[in-house]
Amino acid sequence: MLTPLILAFALAAGSPAAGVQKHAARPQKKPAATKPAARKPAPPPPDVLPQQVMLDRAGFSPGALDGRPGSNTDKAMAQFTANGGDPTPPPDATTQYTITAEDAAGPYDPQQPTDMMEAAKLPAMTYRTLLEALAERFHATPELLQRLNPAAHFDANETIVVPNVAPMVLPVERVKFDPAAERGAKPAARAAAATPPDIMARPDVVVSVSKAASALTVKDASGRIVFYAPVTTGSEHDPLPIGEWKVNGTQFNPTFRYNPALFWDADPSHTKAVIPAGPNNPVGVVWIDLSKEHYGFHGTPEPSSIGRAESHGCVRLTNWDALRLAGFVKPGTRVVFTE
Repeated sequence: MLTPLILAFALAAGSPAAGVQKHAARPQKKPAATKPAARKPAPPPPDVLPQQVMLDRAGFSPGALDGRPGSNTDKAMAQFTANGGDPTPPPDATTQYTITAEDAAGPYDPQQPTDMMEAAKLPAMTYRTLLEALAERFHATPELLQRLNPAAHFDANETIVVPNVAPMVLPVERVKFDPAAERGAKPAARAAAATPPDIMARPDVVVSVSKAASALTVKDASGRIVFYAPVTTGSEHDPLPIGEWKVNGTQFNPTFRYNPALFWDADPSHTKAVIPAGPNNPVGVVWIDLSKEHYGFHGTPEPSSIGRAESHGCVRLTNWDALRLAGFVKPGTRVVFTE
């Protein structure tokens, strides 16, 4: 006996109203099932380390060398070629370096705190690891060194492949001028009196920072760019102070006088504190003080963030780029901040 559901189906199938043609009743061959085409793996990004090394050597910094394409590299290359640079990459983009016992000895602090109150208790803001120290010495990311040396343990007496750039040498002395003590209060003329004559004899340059481009340029008296670097220039809460300023002076290996009242995102429980010197100090290995109170150029403990993150108003560079900038300026150097 047919159930009502089966009977209704049979009547519908045989009814002209169903619009079924006679030849449609013939059994149809089902098309063979096809497997979806396998997706090809995405090609690896091009290795642009040779170009980055070339730019770094020429003084058109792409920031932290990572071998990957990116906006920092693109902008540096555009500036380099616009100023007559030859974009042909060098054949010797890498070289070898043997890790010394002194390198391995550190000291290093893998448990280094990020909280300001805890950091103030430390004797120094050292590197966290030997890998971090080696990466910064050769202007690179730790990940790049690991890619260049997949079997390395990064131990003493081990020879590794590194970017072929001028290694960063950490400053070990402080200059007499201490802007951390009188930030923005000492006129450039008074700072010049305490500055060694060889520094005051440096050629005049103009340092310009573009907020829109997140970039810094140093131009000589003829208007030629002699140095370019990516920078981080502030945030919505702490915008770059547009206008013209002057360099007061430079301090190497600065301590950082933390005042939570100057930070919109500070922990309410924090109080004023002095963060010890070291490459992982919040302002890195150098502070270039400006005539705008509380503002300056400085390094950073996080070089990969330059050009990609926000700051608390000051102009941040990688430690090696900040040291290079310090080599151009002197008290009285003109500084221009633009939108």
